[in-house]
Amino acid sequence: MKHIFPRTIALLFATLSSLSIAAPAHAENFTTAAEVRPILAATKAQWIAVRQYDGADLLYFTNLLAWRCGLERIEYAINGAPAELLNAEPCHEGEAVPNALKVEDQLPYIRLPLASLQSVEVIITYDDGASETASFQRKDIEIN
Repeated sequence: MKHIFPRTIALLFATLSSLSIAAPAHAENFTTAAEVRPILAATKAQWIAVRQYDGADLLYFTNLLAWRCGLERIEYAINGAPAELLNAEPCHEGEAVPNALKVEDQLPYIRLPLASLQSVEVIITYDDGASETASFQRKDIEIN
């Protein structure tokens, strides 16, 4: 009986070791629609935010920009105006964190006249061509 237990443990360890070698780790870089769609669906209420700062309304797109590599485009329409294309920082393909915001040339927000933003419609188009729309009222996205 004393010899069975160590052999069983050794066999179990060998089996588990071979399974981990045979199954390669799956690395997700969150650079495709399939990878970012569930995240954006779960965070839809937080896609954008607005706050008053330095005499202006700042409309933040930080959450969307953090998952931009799976998106083809981000558009927004303020107070019912025609939609505009958001000029987003490019995806950093080939880097360890392709979705990282470096904020070197483009800020994650747009500046609007103070207290002018009442509503925003956001249209995202995934890199697979599918699109999704969300509408927000200022009171629902305002941060202090």
